[in-house]
Amino acid sequence: MSAEKVDNDRRAMRWGLTCDKGECQERITKNGKEVFEVCKFKPTIKQVEENTQDSQSCHYYLQKYHALVAKHSLWNYHAFFTIMKFNKKLFEDYLDRQVTVFDEAHKIEDQIIQFVGFDIFSGQVDECNLNSEKYDFRDLDSVIQLTDDMAFSYAKKIKDIKEGSAFQKDPDYELIAGLERRYDRTAQAKIDILSDKDNFVVNDPIKDLNGNFRTISVKPIDVSKFAKSFFETDYQLFMSATIDQSSFCENMGLEKDDVAFVDTEKSPFPIEHRKIDLLNIRRLSYGSTEEDEIEVIKTIDRIMDEHSNERGLVLTSSIPRCQKIIRYLSPKNTKRIRLCHSKNQDGKTQDEVISEHASDPTGVLLSSSLWEGVDLKDDLSRFQIIAKIPYPNYTEKRTKAKMDKFPLWYTSQTLTKILQGFGRSIRSDDDWAKTYVLDTAINNVFFKGQQMIPKAYYDVLGMETN
Repeated sequence: MSAEKVDNDRRAMRWGLTCDKGECQERITKNGKEVFEVCKFKPTIKQVEENTQDSQSCHYYLQKYHALVAKHSLWNYHAFFTIMKFNKKLFEDYLDRQVTVFDEAHKIEDQIIQFVGFDIFSGQVDECNLNSEKYDFRDLDSVIQLTDDMAFSYAKKIKDIKEGSAFQKDPDYELIAGLERRYDRTAQAKIDILSDKDNFVVNDPIKDLNGNFRTISVKPIDVSKFAKSFFETDYQLFMSATIDQSSFCENMGLEKDDVAFVDTEKSPFPIEHRKIDLLNIRRLSYGSTEEDEIEVIKTIDRIMDEHSNERGLVLTSSIPRCQKIIRYLSPKNTKRIRLCHSKNQDGKTQDEVISEHASDPTGVLLSSSLWEGVDLKDDLSRFQIIAKIPYPNYTEKRTKAKMDKFPLWYTSQTLTKILQGFGRSIRSDDDWAKTYVLDTAINNVFFKGQQMIPKAYYDVLGMETN
C-alpha cells in the first residue's frame, strides 16, 4: 500500500505505489536488463517478528506475517491452503504447530479441489487465438493438449509484448502480470494432470444457449493424496455438525484407527424449536411427472398460506426448479418470493437480497444455493420448506466416477446438505422454526445413510438411540 493517492493506476504501478496488481515481486527493465524488483512497502517476516517494520508497510503482509509469528492464529481456508501448497518451505519455521483446527470440515474437499482442479473458459481460449472446435472435450489427452497450447500462447504473448516498442515506451506491468499468472496456471495444470492421469476426469463442457463452448473443468476424483499435504500438524481437529466418520476418513485418506470421533449425544436446542415434518408428497427425480411437480408446488402454496404472516425459506435443487415453483405458485404467494442465489440476474449479491428480505415482514427466500453458509436467525425465517432433495449432479462425469470409487460419498454428500439445510433457520437455543420436507426421496437417503446421521438429529427424526 502507499500513503499517497495516485489517480492513474498504471503510473502508480510503475512507481510501485499500489498493490492492485497483487504482484509484490515483478520483472522490470533497468539499464537494458530485465531484473526483479520487490515492492518497497512489503515487509519481511523477520521485521514483523522483531517489530521493526516500517509504519507504512503493506497491511496485507502485516496481517499475514502477524498470523504466522503468533502463537495462535485464525485463517480462511484459501489463505492457509495457499501457504501449505506453495510456500511451505519459505515459512517452515513458522508452521511448526502442534494442533490445527478445521471448521466446517464437511467442505474441505471443495477447498482442496480449488488447488488441484482446472477450469478452462471460452474467453481464455479466444485470448490464446485457439479454436475450441479442434479439441475433443471428451478426451483427457485432447484437453491436456489444449492446456499445453494455451501455455505456449501465453508465453509467446508475454515475449511479443515485452519486445514491442509500445511496451518499451510505456510498459504495462499489470497486463504482463496477468498473462504470467495465466501462463503459470495452465502450465501447472498439465503437470498436475500428467502426474496421475487416471485420477482426473473431464466433465462435459458447459455451452451457452446457442450451443457454443463456455467452459470445461478437469477435476481429480480422489483428493486424499493431495489432502495430506495440508494436514501436517501432530494433531488435527475437524469440526462440523454434519460430518460422517467413515465417509470423511475414506475421502481424506485417513486411517479410521488413527481418528477419534466425537458425536454429540443430544442437540443443545430444544426439540420443540426445531421440528421436522416429513410430508412425503411426491418423489422428485429425473423421472418425475408434471403432476408430481405440480402437487409439490401446491403444497408449498398451502404451507405459505399457513405462515402468511411470517418470513420463510424454500430450498430446492436447481435454478430451473426455482423458476418452475414461481411459475405455478398462487399470485399472492408469488409476490412474497425473493429469488436468492450466489449470483443473481439483477446483479445483486446474496447478502443484498437477504438484506431486502429482512425488511419484508412476510418475505420468503427461494433458492438452490442457501443450503449452508447463511444465518436466518429469529424472525428472518420461522418456517423452511425442502422441496427437492439436493443430490449431487449425477450428469457430471466426476460425480459418477467419484460414486464408483467411493460408494459412500454420494449419500454422504446428499445427507450433509440436507442436514445443513435443516439448520438455516434455527441459530440458537431460543430460536425456533418449523421444517417441512416434501420430496419422498428423503426416506431413501435416511435409509442408506442411517449410520451417517449424527445422534443430535435422532430425536427430531424419530430414530432410536442404541
